Order: sequence, then C-alpha cells, then structure tokens
Amino acid sequence: MVIRSVGVCLKPDQPQLAEVVRTLEAWLSERGIAVVLDEQAAAASAASASPSSEIAEKVDLMLVLGGDGTLLAVARALGHRPVPILGVNLGTLGYLAETAQDELFEALAAVLDGRFNVERRMRLEVAVASDGVETSRHLALNDAVLARTAISRIVDLEVHADGAAVTTVYGDGLIVSTPTGSSAYSLSAGGPMMLPGVAAVVLTPICPHTLTQRPLVLPDTCQIEIRVHNPRGGDVQLTVDGQVGCVLRESDRVILRKSEHPTHLLVPPGRSRFEVMRSKLGWGAR
Repeated sequence: MVIRSVGVCLKPDQPQLAEVVRTLEAWLSERGIAVVLDEQAAAASAASASPSSEIAEKVDLMLVLGGDGTLLAVARALGHRPVPILGVNLGTLGYLAETAQDELFEALAAVLDGRFNVERRMRLEVAVASDGVETSRHLALNDAVLARTAISRIVDLEVHADGAAVTTVYGDGLIVSTPTGSSAYSLSAGGPMMLPGVAAVVLTPICPHTLTQRPLVLPDTCQIEIRVHNPRGGDVQLTVDGQVGCVLRESDRVILRKSEHPTHLLVPPGRSRFEVMRSKLGWGAR
C-alpha cells in the first residue's frame, strides 16, 4: 500500500490537540505526503478544511484522532470507499481505535513502511421499509438497535431469517451486532464475544420479558427481517452504531444483510485479539 496522501479527522472539541495536529502536518509534509484535514482538525491549523465524506476521494489513508465513536462516524462517512483507517485513541476505551496517542508517529512510520495489517471488518446494510417503500438505508460497523421509547412499555419485534420465522422478541428491544460490535452494546446486554473474522451476526434481546429468549448467532449469509408489532402503543427507535437512526412505526420492517463493502482497519502486526480483549476489557481478570 503506497501512501501519498493522508486525511486527518479529529474528535470534536479538542483544542488541546492543536499542537499535535500541526506537528502531524509537518511530519507528513517532510515525507512528501499530502495532508487533508476535516473541519475539526483544520480549526487547529491554517489549512483549509474538507468534509469527512469528501476526504476519502482524495486520500490513501484516514487517520482518526478520537475514540471509538469518532472512528464509527468516519467509517460511516466513507460509505463504500475502501480507504483504510488508522484509529488513534483519545477516548476512554479505544477498542476500535487501538493506537495510543503516544504511539502515533511510531505507528504512522510503520504504516508507511508497510508494517501494519489491514483487517476487513464486516458491516451490515440496514434498510427500513414502511408500507413496502424503502425510507432509509444505513451502514453499520458495530450494530443496529431497535428499542422502545415509551416508559414502561415492552415492544414486540417479529424476527425472520431468510424468510423463516425465528421468534418474537418481547422486551426493551433487540441488538443486531456484527463481530466487531459484539464487544459493545451486545456484550453489555449478555451477548457473546466474537472475534472480528467470525462469519456471523448475533441477535441479542435487550431485557427480554421471558427467560426463554437468549442471544442467537446466525451465519452472516442470512437476510434478517424485523417487523415492528407494537399493540401496547409507543414508538420504537432504530439506532445504527449509536449515532444515526429513525423512529419506527407499527408494521415497519428493518431488513439487514451483510454489506459487500467492509471497513478497512489498520492494526499492528503481532497483536492478537486476545491481547486486546485482556488489555481493553480486562478479560479474565480476577
């Protein structure tokens, strides 16, 4: 992978990183690499800004300075463009943005030397249909969540896989998670942990009203359809990657399938996923 230009996206409201951005610009320019900044990063520099959705048309690498939420937003802005992302963690966890801030220039040097691996992370195409008409479409790197909005009302969500009835979830909602997202909301709701390369999708009920409903792992070849049936009233909210979504009405359908356009994440060679689980999540700690 030849890197001739780098896009820099910065977590909002980080004025203390102005010097880091300027140093980064100089470091890349010294190596003959063009730099394109988003609005947040440009605020710390004299350079002009470009929307993150346009940067991917101009660069060979996206450098994200922020937490997992910033990386998810950038991945969504990239759409179907296969630009690799290097996440530098400025948040509290950094499960997706694995590189620490003090490792930034060491990591960049390794990327330029071709010493980082590219992981292709599966995403979900999430479409919403109302009265048979598609009303919105999203890409999910982590998950799609259908959850109640009314107080003290459970929701009924009819789940089908490849046309076959699976179950009706009665409770606060349902999480449909990719392997990448299995370490996020799904895990906190009792779902299983999956390695990123597992060819699967997990359905995790949120506070189910009956003990017979448990997380279910399906092959990633399945098309999943969820129909909203809410006789008790109140709205159901669809949220994709915790950041975008819409309100669902009675009889609306959410159709989910594996996207043909994965997210490309740069990860250090030799760092196993089990090491990340232990260091980031305290996996197996006593």
